[in-house]
Amino acid sequence: MVKVFRARKYHCGASGTGLHPFVNATDLTCVLSSLQLCGAKRRRFEGGRTVYFFSLSLSPRKKKMVNNGSSQAPSGSVNRAGLTWKMCAGCRGKIADRFLLYAMDSYWHSRCLKCSCCQAQLGEIGTSCYTKSGMILCRNDYIRLFGNSGACSACGQSIPASELVMRAQGNVYHLKCFTCATCRNRLVPGDRFHYINGSLFCEHDRPTSLINGHLNPLQSNPLLSDQKVC
Repeated sequence: MVKVFRARKYHCGASGTGLHPFVNATDLTCVLSSLQLCGAKRRRFEGGRTVYFFSLSLSPRKKKMVNNGSSQAPSGSVNRAGLTWKMCAGCRGKIADRFLLYAMDSYWHSRCLKCSCCQAQLGEIGTSCYTKSGMILCRNDYIRLFGNSGACSACGQSIPASELVMRAQGNVYHLKCFTCATCRNRLVPGDRFHYINGSLFCEHDRPTSLINGHLNPLQSNPLLSDQKVC
């Protein structure tokens, strides 16, 4: 669950002094658990509102971020009468609530960040969401719809959706299975390889027929990995 810590429940971990919601706190401790809050040294309470930053599975920005309180209206914000309001990416309305969510480089009302399938409010059921094929999904619906990346073309075993994979000519492989058919060495990003009749060959072990020009390689490009949801 996303735990809601209101400003009045914060106190300084060193002095025990209560914190004002307009103060840029430097050391926050939850008075309920006595645990220091993750990312608290970078957290800012502004205008009596607290921003909760969602981790997004397909986004490189997984760390909790800060509402920097800039005087200029950032992207996704509306400036009216000298006040900066965040704009909700879901309903496109201003966010006047005390609490708001941040995901996919956008701000959301708590009620608007919902799973595209089950309509569950993601802020109430966890701290991560998934996005694929234009949908925002909770963990359960993501696994139900995209439970794996298919079967490995080398070993035939299924590949979990959370795993890194390698692809060649429409086939998918475990990282450990993406090896040269001759020397069995793993092919890694940056290596050149040849894909011939369903088999992979490193540059050193390419078939003699290919060297003599009697066979055209189906693939002779730098190797690239394909990252899946984590």
